[in-house]
Amino acid sequence: MSTALIILAAGKGTRMNSDLPKVLHPIAQAPMLAHAMQAGSALNPDQTVIVAGHEAEAVTAAVADIDETAQVVLQTEQLGTAHAVDQARAALDGFQGDVVVLYGDTPFLQPDTLERMIAARAKADLVILGFQAADPARYGRLVMDGDNLERIVEYKDASEAERAISFCNSGLMACDAELLFDLISKVGNENASGEYYLTDVVELARAQGRSVTAVACDEEETLGVNSRADLARADAVFQSRARAELLDLGVTLMAPETVYLSLDTFIGRDTVIEPNVVFGPGVTVESGALIRAFSHLEGCHVSRGAKVGPYARLRPGAELSEDTHVGNFVEIKNAEIAEGAKVNHLSYIGDASVGKKTNIGAGTITCNYDGVMKHQTEIGANAFIGSNTLLVAPVKVGDEAMTATGTVITKDVEDGALAIARTAQTNKPGRAQKLMDILRAKKARRDGGKG
Repeated sequence: MSTALIILAAGKGTRMNSDLPKVLHPIAQAPMLAHAMQAGSALNPDQTVIVAGHEAEAVTAAVADIDETAQVVLQTEQLGTAHAVDQARAALDGFQGDVVVLYGDTPFLQPDTLERMIAARAKADLVILGFQAADPARYGRLVMDGDNLERIVEYKDASEAERAISFCNSGLMACDAELLFDLISKVGNENASGEYYLTDVVELARAQGRSVTAVACDEEETLGVNSRADLARADAVFQSRARAELLDLGVTLMAPETVYLSLDTFIGRDTVIEPNVVFGPGVTVESGALIRAFSHLEGCHVSRGAKVGPYARLRPGAELSEDTHVGNFVEIKNAEIAEGAKVNHLSYIGDASVGKKTNIGAGTITCNYDGVMKHQTEIGANAFIGSNTLLVAPVKVGDEAMTATGTVITKDVEDGALAIARTAQTNKPGRAQKLMDILRAKKARRDGGKG
C-alpha cells in the first residue's frame, strides 16, 4: 500500500515571540520540522506534502534542504487544521493509498508508532493517535468502546465522566486518501472560532458507518512546541534520548548530562566522550576515538583512534584520519589531517592538508585569508613544523621538510629542506635598564599631572 505524508507547518507560533516561523526553531541544531519529516520518513512515503503559511518562503527553503523531493503547498488563510490538510488535495490528486497527517511542531514521533498506525489502518477506515496523559488538563478526550473510537470530546464540552478519561487526542491520524478528502469536504466551521477542525472527521466518518479506531503512544511522543519554554523542554527530551541511545550502542559518555548532540550526530562504539563536549550538525565520529573535555565539533569527520581536545574546535570540512591527535586550543577548518599526524597545541589549521605523521608545533598558523579569498596550504608527510610558524598561503611544505621556530613561510619548501625565515636577533648591552628608567619617569610625570 502506498503512503503519503501531510505535515502541517503553516502556524505563526505567536507564543514563540519570534520573526522565525515556529517550525524552523531548532531542536538539537535542526529545525523541528526536520524532526517531524525524519519521523515520517520511517514509512518510506511515496509523497511528502508540507503545508506552509506564515513565512512560507523560509519554510520552503528549509524543506528543500531537508528533502528536495518534498512538495510545499500554501495555506494563505489560517482557517483551521481541516482547511490546512485540504490544501494538499491538489498535490495528492490521483494518489491512491494511505495519508498520514503529522504536525511540524510535534517532533518526537517514533517509527514504531507510525508503523502501528498503518497496521491499524488495514483494519479500520480512520486511525487516530492518542496518548495516556499524566495530566489530561484541557486535551480533547478519546471516548472508546473497546477498539472503536466513538467520538472526540473537547474539554469544554465534556461531561464529568468524560473529563475523567485520560486517553487524549494528539491530532495525528491515518486514513485512505480519497476518504480523508471526502470527509474534509463535509467539515463545517459552525463554531466559536469559525475554523474547520480536522477532529470533526471522526464524527463524519462514524455517520457514514465507517470504522474508527485509536492507537496509543507515549505522551512524550506527542509533545508539541508552542513557546520558548516548550522548545527548551523539547531539546532536553531529545538530548536525554540521544544520550541513552549512544550508551546502549557502546559509546562511553563520562558525564552524559554535559554532552550535547545534534539530530544527525553519529558516534561509533568504543568512542569515549569526556565532559562538556558539543556536537554541532554534520559530525561523524568513528569507533574507538577519544573526544576530550570542552571540545566543539561541527561539520567534521573523525576517524578511528583519533584523539581530539581538550578544548579543541573542529569546524566544517575538518577531516581527521586514523590515529591523529588534535590537542588543546587547536582549531581545524576545511583541512585534512592525514594518518598519525599531530596538531597538539594552540594552533590554527585552515584550508590545508597535513601529511602522514607530520608534527605541527605549538602556535602554528596557516594564514589562509587575504581579506578577499581563501588560499590553500599543503604540508607533506613526516614534516616537522616548528613552534610559532606562520604559513602564508598559498604555500607548500614538502615531505620530511622542517621549519625553524618563529619562521614566516612565504615560499614553497622542497622535500627534506629546512626553512628559516626570521629577523636576526640583536642584543643591546645595558639598554634594558635605561629604557625602563625612561618609561618609569614618563609614567610618573603623567600620574603626577593627574593630581
